[in-house]
Amino acid sequence: MRGYFGIGAENISKAMNLGAILRTGHAFGASFVYSIGAHHRIGEVQYADTAKTADEVPFYAWADLAALRLPKGCALVGVELTDDAVELPRFRHPSAAAYLLGPEKGDLSDAAQDLCDHIVRIPTKFCVNLSVAAAIVMYDRVLTLGGYPARPVATGGPPPSDDWRPPKRA
Repeated sequence: MRGYFGIGAENISKAMNLGAILRTGHAFGASFVYSIGAHHRIGEVQYADTAKTADEVPFYAWADLAALRLPKGCALVGVELTDDAVELPRFRHPSAAAYLLGPEKGDLSDAAQDLCDHIVRIPTKFCVNLSVAAAIVMYDRVLTLGGYPARPVATGGPPPSDDWRPPKRA
């Protein structure tokens, strides 16, 4: 897969959600993970992040939006249920992106949304758990940019052919 991505949340308050985002980000090949204005018990993150992501993937804990620093050319993509957000299945992921989700009990702040290059929404009837939303966004990125062949038209699918292998992670 070309490019890179990071995944993070603003004002996250539950260590287990942050741990799940770290672990899932690591599993999906995130280049970095981050939090902005987090207020949780840092020692509890390890209970959900059994992969010890911080030992393998850079983790940035920014105090506030003013401290946020992204690589040059990295698009900030907010994930929020807004009327004008692009539905995730209709969104073309940037090659270089940092996905930003809001807190467990609330929305991505207006200030954060103003910083975003794109806002996407997961087409659900109501909001899902923060770490679940992060996993859905990362799965969609890997599915659409990961070099996987098109899905079959018929239900099910043929077994993998001998000449096709899953894409290697960079």
